[in-house]
Amino acid sequence: MKFYARRITFYVITLWAAISLNFLLPRLLPGDPAAIMLGKLRRASGGRPLSEETVAAVRALLGAEKNMTLWDQYLAYWGRLLHGDLGVSSTRYPAEVSDLIAGALPWTVILVGTATVLSFVIGIVVGAWVGWRRGTWVDHLVPITSVFQSIPYFWLALVLVAVFSVQLGLLPIVGGYDVFAFPSGPEWSWAFFWSAVQHAILPAATIVISSVGGWLLGMRNMMVSTMAEDYVVTAEAKGLSPRHVRGRYAARNAAIPSLAGFGIALGFVVAGSIVMEQVFSYPGIGKLMIQSVQGLDYALMQGVFLVITLTVLAANFVMDLIYGLIDPRVRHNG
Repeated sequence: MKFYARRITFYVITLWAAISLNFLLPRLLPGDPAAIMLGKLRRASGGRPLSEETVAAVRALLGAEKNMTLWDQYLAYWGRLLHGDLGVSSTRYPAEVSDLIAGALPWTVILVGTATVLSFVIGIVVGAWVGWRRGTWVDHLVPITSVFQSIPYFWLALVLVAVFSVQLGLLPIVGGYDVFAFPSGPEWSWAFFWSAVQHAILPAATIVISSVGGWLLGMRNMMVSTMAEDYVVTAEAKGLSPRHVRGRYAARNAAIPSLAGFGIALGFVVAGSIVMEQVFSYPGIGKLMIQSVQGLDYALMQGVFLVITLTVLAANFVMDLIYGLIDPRVRHNG
């Protein structure tokens, strides 16, 4: 219980620090969301001056905190967070930040989450097999996958697009679905599901190809190290079948360190893959983050960073609890 109490206390303090930093950083940056919004409205009106009512309404919505002390702004920020209010986007006014994030989040979670799980499972299974058959021809899989891992991410994505989309014409290039076939947006139908799957194949393949090498190499090395442990040698001396020794004794224990890395990787799923989403123009959180930075949309930027931070902390917290259950040494030494 002391272990879990320490971990919970640590993550509560970390959560408070992360939210506080998320509040302070945008206020230390130059720029004013209300002034940016007013400038866009003036350009849209052909340079004509805006009415006092319009200026007052925009400043009341986006710039009211300028007349408050920093402490009052901090308390108001916590109050809005507790009510689920992340503010209004200045680049997509009058859309709320929470609605924009809710629209982009499922695309990223489904695509990047599925690709991350696939790369982990493939890397662990193949890595265990390579470690078990060390010194044979299967060891050549390690440098091959390492080469793919070292290739620049955006270059690999562009190569896949050039081959499978431009040359062969098998898969679509950009977007999360066919906007011409579904002009009204996403819908619940098999036709839309199949369109989304086709658009997700190349982005998912980019993630899997570029990340499976790390899981494979780590599992292979842990498997080789575990095979020299006394309990594995004892299991082999008892005459247990090689399959039983490989699965129940060696691979099971060798995979424990990889679970911690997998938990961290799952936490960063929500952050998406910025480069991948930019190359494929995929409507996820990564693309939304780039748009918020380019448009100096502080409210949207703040909301995206907050969601990513909370997800990473939650994933690490859950993995800490699971790791404490599967490895008693962590509870006693943590």
